[in-house]
Amino acid sequence: LKEKTEDLKRERQLAEDLLHQMLPKSVAKQLRKRQKVEAENYDQVTIFFSDIVGFTSIAASCTPLQVVEMLNNLYVCFDSRIESYDVYKVETIGDAYMVVSGLPERNGSRHADEIAKMSLDLVAAVRQVVIPHMPMGRLQLRAGIHTGPCVAGVVGYKMPRYCLFGDTVNTASRMESTSLPQKIHISSATYDALLADDAYEIEARGEIEVKGKGKMKTYWLLGNKNYSVQN
Repeated sequence: LKEKTEDLKRERQLAEDLLHQMLPKSVAKQLRKRQKVEAENYDQVTIFFSDIVGFTSIAASCTPLQVVEMLNNLYVCFDSRIESYDVYKVETIGDAYMVVSGLPERNGSRHADEIAKMSLDLVAAVRQVVIPHMPMGRLQLRAGIHTGPCVAGVVGYKMPRYCLFGDTVNTASRMESTSLPQKIHISSATYDALLADDAYEIEARGEIEVKGKGKMKTYWLLGNKNYSVQN
């Protein structure tokens, strides 16, 4: 009976660990208790989007199985690295990677700093990811960051998803889509949030036309004076 009880505890822990990889712990706890998860408003968070430069043409040159292997290598690399930061991985859609800081657990004014350090790490890390069917090739990341308010909540009953909503999400996505290879494109809101630390190397990009937003003054995040990117 004791052995069976221990086996049951281990199985339950494995199930909980898997659930916590798919949903925030606080959300998973409410769902296990069959409680309704209320959507929550967050005054300030920082959102990161990235995708792979030329992914469509890379995918066209290989088999579906090779695409899966390539993306798995990439995401295993990214997932292991973001554990060093106070961030939450929201989702991956194809080659797109979305991460947020400041929710579901609020972290004061640290969210922009956490995402900035993480993004510098990921842009460096992507160059080390091997493409199995293209051993001489190297992936390039295009990244974008924006800071602002948003709403987060669980959507759906079967395979429930923890989703983010609001203009901050759209603007962060625009920062990514208007970025350049191996560059981190940040909005003026993120720039202002990072100024408080005075630790970042940032270069003005100037005004650019952003779909749905008009002209926006944006910047390139180049590095952190006090932070060495993990090898």
